[in-house]
Amino acid sequence: MVGVGGSKPLVPTIFLYLNPLFSVNIMIAIAYKDKKTQIDRPMSAIEIGKLVLSKEEIKGVITAKVDDKPVDLSFIVSKDAALDFIKKEDQEGLEIIRHSTAHLMAEAVKQLFPQAKITIGPNVEDGFYYDFYYPDGFSESDLPKIEAKMREIVKENQKIERKVVSRDEALKFFASIGETYKVQLIEAIPKDEEVTFYKQGDFIDVCRGPHVSSTGKLGAFKLTKLAGAYWRGDSKNEVLQRIYGTAWATKEDLENYLKRIEEAKQRDHRLLGKKMDLFHMQEEAPGMIFWHPNGWNIYKEIKNYLGNKLQKFGYQEIATPMLLDRTLWEKSGHWDKYSEIMFVTESENHLFAIKPMNCPGHIQIFKQGIKSYRDLPIRYAEFGSCHRNEYSGTLHGLFRVRGFVQDDGHILCTENQIAEEAFNYIDQLLSVYRELGFDDVIMRLSTRPESRVGSDEVWDKAEKALEDVLNVKGIKWQLDPGAGAFYGPKIDCHLKDTLGRVWQCGTLQVDFSMPERLGAHYIAEDGSKKPPVMLHRAMLGSIERFIGILLENSAGDLPIWLAPVQAVVMNITDNQISYVNEMAAKLQSYGFRVSADIRNEKIGFKIREHSIERVPYLVVAGDQEVTARELSVRTREGKDLGKFTIENFIVLLQK
Repeated sequence: MVGVGGSKPLVPTIFLYLNPLFSVNIMIAIAYKDKKTQIDRPMSAIEIGKLVLSKEEIKGVITAKVDDKPVDLSFIVSKDAALDFIKKEDQEGLEIIRHSTAHLMAEAVKQLFPQAKITIGPNVEDGFYYDFYYPDGFSESDLPKIEAKMREIVKENQKIERKVVSRDEALKFFASIGETYKVQLIEAIPKDEEVTFYKQGDFIDVCRGPHVSSTGKLGAFKLTKLAGAYWRGDSKNEVLQRIYGTAWATKEDLENYLKRIEEAKQRDHRLLGKKMDLFHMQEEAPGMIFWHPNGWNIYKEIKNYLGNKLQKFGYQEIATPMLLDRTLWEKSGHWDKYSEIMFVTESENHLFAIKPMNCPGHIQIFKQGIKSYRDLPIRYAEFGSCHRNEYSGTLHGLFRVRGFVQDDGHILCTENQIAEEAFNYIDQLLSVYRELGFDDVIMRLSTRPESRVGSDEVWDKAEKALEDVLNVKGIKWQLDPGAGAFYGPKIDCHLKDTLGRVWQCGTLQVDFSMPERLGAHYIAEDGSKKPPVMLHRAMLGSIERFIGILLENSAGDLPIWLAPVQAVVMNITDNQISYVNEMAAKLQSYGFRVSADIRNEKIGFKIREHSIERVPYLVVAGDQEVTARELSVRTREGKDLGKFTIENFIVLLQK
């Protein structure tokens, strides 16, 4: 056989591989960042790492990425690929460390409590957990023992090895060692798929990975608490025990985190709510809030503040019924998605649901009367009272309740108006957050979930609209695939607080489906009927939850305009009672939230008590102040501001 252009005879490729007399140089191209290199044989990711990284750089590497897919360092690269390395301090690196530490904890539990059965153990924000079935039950006193065993395994520096087996082989193995929950998990895997094992010491778990290369790579961890959980999250299944922990790249990071957690305990809004006499909750109304006068003052100020803003932003405030017939929720698509968390009641052979959200009601108002394209956009806002039948185990102070009020709004517009409305919303949102003390805002674009309504074409259009808005605004954003609402994609806004915690609050959602499902339309320029696009938007989300966030962010030191009591005027002896009442009444006449404390208590006691209640200004009147018609003013932090006339103090409060 003669080669093209009279070159040397070609040798069949298959022959070259089979005949040992011939040798072939296999060159594999590796791209690492802006560097390109070649290797002459298949190599593991760590071997390639030693070629392209310095000794110092490679120390912090825990896993790799091949063509943007995370892999173990032992992964063999056998073809041209783009390679990158994940370091322990990277976010992806932290997630891998936390998941590997969950396996470490499971191994320790199995060594200490052989009868315990393992289920699942994912990483979560700031840490990890693992669920176990253990009839004897773990106690808090077991956590230090488990942690000590984990540290022993770290010292052993056990190699973590990956192995791929058939589904049948995996089923057989876990059935043989009595791990029934793992058997159930594997049974859910399609028959033709393989299963990945990870082995460290004698412990074997089912996991996709990747993981660190050995247990010695772990160490900055702490077990934090015990909790209950249902197998697969279903209350009909058996109760498991969940052990939570946290893990970090370095011991310094761990210590800093534990300090933040300790500080967070002091800032717990439930504790502050009691100290500041803001609200309470009780068994007769689980997940419902009893607002005390002080707490209701904060609530009203936030609502009034936002109401004024919404009016300036061009919204019309409306109100919709609490109860709507089941048929409307079925048409909107909410019944299939949310019926389990809806409170329902029956009357005259009709099933009604207490609204868990406001959108279907807003469309009913839009449908009244004929709307033209000239009328759009129409912006509705409602401080809508919603109820959701959340599981009792998930309820948590103001953060997770059953009854709450949303600062809800819906913009009904044409497709061409989406961008401008989205631009305006983002500007408005950021200005509100700044005024409420939050400058660090993270934007995330949440795309289509598996369970959704609407065609792929519509979803493509909606997702692109939001992505274009973020890019044109020059906003850094993160992708959150699969986390969109069932009717459309969304931009979620997350606030970072003073402790570095992130809270999801505002949202903007593009919905091409619900108006059409509920029969809403407008008359287009060509005279045809078209369904409007619906933009679901909120700035704070739940007002109750946002108050909890505000309290913890400020440790109760709310700005004076939000403080439930802005000043307390106190007497030293009975001689000043009349003067204190007069000064308090004068301040109240200017609209300030001021109280008079004329109790027969020592002034030091009163000052301490109102400082704990986080009252911004503590005002004292003794005989000298009465004679001079003045007031002695100090702050809740203990700073003495000196003496003021009532007129000067009013100016201070107004500023």
